[in-house]
Amino acid sequence: MTTPLHVGFIPLVDASALIIAVDKGFAAAEGLDVTLVREVSWSNVRDKLNIGLFDAAHLLAPVAIASSLGLGHVKVPIVAPFNLGLNGNAITVSPALHAAIMGEIDGDALDPMATALALARVVAKRRKSGADPLTFGMTFPFSTHNYQLRFWMAAGGVDPDEDVRLVVLPPPYMVDSLANGQVDAFCVGAPWNSIAVDLGIGHILHFVSDILVRAAEKVLAVRQNWSEKNPQVLAALVRAAAKAADFIERPENRAEAAQILARPERIGVDAEVVQRTLDGRLKVSPDGSRRESSRYLLVGREGAGRPDPAQAAWLYAQMVRWGQTEMRPDALLTAMGVFRPELYDAAMGRSKGVSEAPSAIGAFAGPAFDPADIAGHLAAFKIGRWKA
Repeated sequence: MTTPLHVGFIPLVDASALIIAVDKGFAAAEGLDVTLVREVSWSNVRDKLNIGLFDAAHLLAPVAIASSLGLGHVKVPIVAPFNLGLNGNAITVSPALHAAIMGEIDGDALDPMATALALARVVAKRRKSGADPLTFGMTFPFSTHNYQLRFWMAAGGVDPDEDVRLVVLPPPYMVDSLANGQVDAFCVGAPWNSIAVDLGIGHILHFVSDILVRAAEKVLAVRQNWSEKNPQVLAALVRAAAKAADFIERPENRAEAAQILARPERIGVDAEVVQRTLDGRLKVSPDGSRRESSRYLLVGREGAGRPDPAQAAWLYAQMVRWGQTEMRPDALLTAMGVFRPELYDAAMGRSKGVSEAPSAIGAFAGPAFDPADIAGHLAAFKIGRWKA
C-alpha cells in the first residue's frame, strides 16, 4: 500500500531532490505515491501548503519561518526536516549596469565589497544626474534573495529602501523583466541567471556563495500538525529526498539528472543549462566567460540536507534588520524551531544525542554570526530598519 502525497514546487534547480526522488523512484521505494505540482509563485506554494492542498512543499526557508511567526500572512506553524539546497542564487545585472559598476570598481570584480562600493558610486551619480533609481528584482519579501541583495548593497553604503527600488517577481518572470528593461538586475536561483546570460541580456555579477559561504536556501516544508500526525510518512519523504540528493551529487549521474530536471513539466529549460548548475560551471557573461565554484549549489554534499537552526536564526535576524518584525527572544526560538535536525536524524537512522556545531554563515562583511547575540549582529551594521 502506498501513501498519496501532493507536493508543490517552483521550477528551480534546487527543487531537484524532490523531482529526482519522484522521477527516479526513490519516493515509490519508500511507499510514497507523490504527485508534484508545478507552481509559478511562492505565494501560491505557501498558501496551498498552509490550507492543506499540498502535503509538503519546496519552500523558501524564510517563508517557512514567516509563516510560523504569522508575518505577512496567517500564522501556520511549519517544520523543515530537510534542506533542499544551500546557496544556489546569483545576482545578475543588465549589460548597462554591469558596465557602470565595472567603470566605478576599485578592486577585484569577484569581491562583493568592491562591487558594493562601486554600486554606491553608480547610485550617487544617478541621483546627481536626476536619473530614476535602479530597480532590482527579488522573489518574495520573505526570501533569501531579498536579504542577500540587501546585505550586499548595504555593506557598500547603499540603502536598499532609500537608494534603489526592490520589486517582487516570480522566478520564471525574471528574465523577461530584465529583457524588457523593467528591472536593472535581479537575484534568483538557477537556472534563470544562466538563461539571462545565454540570451545576452545579463551578466552574473556574484554567486551568493561570494556573499554568504553557506546559506540555507530552500527547505522541504510541511505543516507542523501534519508532521505530528504523519511522522512515518514524513520520515519516508525525508529519506527519499536524501537518497535523491545523493544521486544528484554523484558526477556520473549528473547528465541523467539534468535530463530529468529539464523536462517541460519540471523546470522546462535546456538540460545543458541545468547540468552547468549542478556542476558549478556557469557561463557568467554573454561573451562566453565562465566561472567554476564547487559551492555554487550544495544539494547533498557537506551535510547540506541536515537543517541547522543557526541558519534560521540568521534569517530571522535579517527580518529584524529590515523592519519586517521586532526582535523578541520567543520569536527567535520559534524561528530556530522551524529547522528540525532531530527529525532528519530520526529519518536517517542517526543515533540520538548526536550534536553538530552550528555551521558558519561566512558572510563577507560584519562579524561572525552568533545566534545568541542577534543584537550584536544588528549593531555591527549602519544601515537597517531595526529598533534598538
